[in-house]
Amino acid sequence: MSQDNHDDQVRPDVDAGTVLVTGGSGGLGHQIITMFSTMRESSRIHSVDLRAPVKPLESVQYHQTDLTDEIAIRTLFDLVKPAIVIHCASPRYDASMEVMRRINVEGTKLLVDIAKASGTKAFIYTSSASVISDGKTDLKGADESYPLIIGEAQPEYYVNTKALAEMYVLSQNQPTGTPRFLTCALRPSGIFGVGDSWVVPGILEAYHRGQTWVQLGDNTNLFEFTENTNVAYAHVLATAALVAAYAKDNTTVAEDKVDGEAFFITNDEPVYFWDFTRTIWKYAGDTTKPEHICVVPRSWAMGVAFVLEWVYWALWLGNPPLTRTKVRLSCMTRYYSITKAKQRLGYKPVVGMREGLRRAVEDCLRREIGLTKGHLKQQ
Repeated sequence: MSQDNHDDQVRPDVDAGTVLVTGGSGGLGHQIITMFSTMRESSRIHSVDLRAPVKPLESVQYHQTDLTDEIAIRTLFDLVKPAIVIHCASPRYDASMEVMRRINVEGTKLLVDIAKASGTKAFIYTSSASVISDGKTDLKGADESYPLIIGEAQPEYYVNTKALAEMYVLSQNQPTGTPRFLTCALRPSGIFGVGDSWVVPGILEAYHRGQTWVQLGDNTNLFEFTENTNVAYAHVLATAALVAAYAKDNTTVAEDKVDGEAFFITNDEPVYFWDFTRTIWKYAGDTTKPEHICVVPRSWAMGVAFVLEWVYWALWLGNPPLTRTKVRLSCMTRYYSITKAKQRLGYKPVVGMREGLRRAVEDCLRREIGLTKGHLKQQ
């Protein structure tokens, strides 16, 4: 892991007018509205979410609305009149297929259509780096030229819905004509950080269950994760780029084009998967020694996961502790090139991996998520 950067040195400024952020009560959404609210330029920030915020910001107006409720969303757009929409709301990876389809696909389409008809200038969609993954082929330095994997070729329904939503968002980019409407998609990989309710808490749950002595695969697979402050920063940069493109009246050269484009966003620090996991456990207090680790071959782990999935499904026991998806993610090589984001958005990570993990673990311990009690281990 490389040296950490400091996000207090980076304060991008853009007056985007009125900005509406979906999912503003979540970890990433909160980071986005926080970054906008601390910029010198004055943008009016609105958040829409089903949940109320845990720590509301005084400068942000919050709305609790179902994103698939057409009447409520139209009413919200009539009230707010957003110039920019940042759509990062999404159900959890383990939600039902119906919920994923309704929110990620139908909800995104509804938002785009209403935004376009309401005079919104730009729409930024938070997609996923997984949209080019078939769940079995390693990705090494993959870039935006790789095709989306959808339909039967995509083993994860959640990823399929994210890909379909991204396709629709980008298809609605309209740099000329009336109304002009600019769109882009950001593809972060493995989002973690303060407010995280999935990645770090899940890893800490394994620590709490005393499972740090087990390792799936031989840990030779590089993987890429992204601290959520960096993802928020990328959204601000994309906003600035689309605002500038809108003002140029479609005079942007192809090499600098942002509208209608997708961008991978990472920490630019590929790390061996189990090194990432064990760093989290160490910050939570784990003292497991390398000689005490039991390495389970990938083939064995996939077999066990298949049996557990079948048993838990047959007995209505909920989600099993080990799934084939978890095994695949633990053993795959998957990292990306962010050259396009660097060149066209001016993106670079502002919070390094180790600092981000320290913050995330400390936050989870403070909220008692993934761990009942614990102390942040000093390194």
